[in-house]
Formats: sequence, structure tokens, C-alpha cells
Amino acid sequence: MELRNYLDEHGAKYQWLSHPTAITSQELAQVEHTSGHNVAKPVVVKADDRFIMCVLPASRRVDLDQLRKELRAQQVALASEMQLHDVCEGCELGAEPPIGELFGLPTLIEQSLTADKEVLFQAGTHQEAVRMSFDEYRKLVGGSVAKFARPA
Repeated sequence: MELRNYLDEHGAKYQWLSHPTAITSQELAQVEHTSGHNVAKPVVVKADDRFIMCVLPASRRVDLDQLRKELRAQQVALASEMQLHDVCEGCELGAEPPIGELFGLPTLIEQSLTADKEVLFQAGTHQEAVRMSFDEYRKLVGGSVAKFARPA
């Protein structure tokens, strides 16, 4: 499903933004003049035999050991580019929206992201983004909250 349709069908309140090309989440923060703490960065991992979308601030990195413990998994690894392409079909690589349900994945939100009043994230391309309140985002994605990141 296309992101804008998904947001509209769920009655989400959001702002759709167009911007110069921003490949990384930190570049998105820069072109949109916001802190990397407010940019929701999705990281898809494979935990044992299932994929999970982990969402964290752009200013942080996934701690795979901590994540493995949180998920009670034997093995946790970042999804390869090929796996990411297959799982997040229809998105530019690295511009996936942090909404696991769009791709049939559970969403796990990093605890530090919950302190933000609003979030900004890529909308499937490196030239479009969405801004919404964190409360709206949390209502939209549901998902569990856990501590699995460390400063970048």
C-alpha cells in the first residue's frame, strides 16, 4: 500500500514534505532543519527467522546485542540490501517509512524516541518526508517500545 493512502485511510494528521535529495536520516534532519533526535529511522533486522522493523532516532544506532536480548532471539542481524529490497518493495533503498505494517512487519520503537513531541521520516523516496506528532505516529503504528539503541 502507498504511504499517503495508508495515512489517509487511518485518518492520520500529518504534513507531507518535499525536499532536496536526502539519502541518510541525518541528511533529512539537515534539509528539514530539525534535530536528528526527531527523525524516525527504520532499521529492518532479521531476528532468528522473522523480520522486524526497529525504529529509532537518527542520532542513535541499533545495539544488536541489546536488541537480541530484548527480542529473546538466538540471532539478530541487520537485513541485507537484497532482503530489504524484497521486504520493503516499492520504496527507494534507505527511504522506507518507519511503519512496519506497510510491509507486514511488526514495529519495535526505541524508548528514546518516545521523548519527542514530533517525528519526521522518509516517505518512500529520498525527496519526500512526513512530519507528525509522536502521539499520532504511536497511535498509527502501535508497536512495542524497548531500549535497543546507543548514541551514534
